Amino acid sequence: MRFVPLVAAVLVVAGCGSGGDSTAPSSSAPPGDEAAVAYMDKVCTAASAFVTTPKTPPRLDGGDPAALKADMAVYMGQMADAFTRTAGQLREVGPSPVTGGDEQVERMAVTFTDIAKNFGDAKAALEAADANDPVGGLQAAGEAITRLDSFVEPLKQLEASPELAAAAEKADACQSLRTLTPPESAAPTT
Repeated sequence: MRFVPLVAAVLVVAGCGSGGDSTAPSSSAPPGDEAAVAYMDKVCTAASAFVTTPKTPPRLDGGDPAALKADMAVYMGQMADAFTRTAGQLREVGPSPVTGGDEQVERMAVTFTDIAKNFGDAKAALEAADANDPVGGLQAAGEAITRLDSFVEPLKQLEASPELAAAAEKADACQSLRTLTPPESAAPTT
């Protein structure tokens, strides 16, 4: 499954860790630019909450459908919690020094909340599915993962602010986010 690549794409589109250079922040930045860089540093720190939240992917073992269903439900819950935590932290970033920044970060938080609901719904469907049906609940998990692609599109609107995109290029947390790896594998194991 492709959770980490999707989240990386979400964060790149959101301006966190975007761009090609990994140049150090400029010390000769104008005062307004420094405020934007500090703001994007907070945004990227909040966005990294998803990556750093522990998630234990289930072992994909078809020999025990009940255990697989239960493990997948736990994992869907962990994913929902991670996206919820990130959305909450994005909402705590504070006011943007750049016009439109607050709205863009709120859209990002709403999208992360929607993704969390997607995983929460999949968890509920898994828990309600017949454990003896090897496909039953797992179909809900597969559908939740498939729907992730639809959440990336709204985040592309975040590219609308060249000031914030430029600030993300200079913010340490945004640069660190490019190389951040999750504490555990983010994909179910075989």
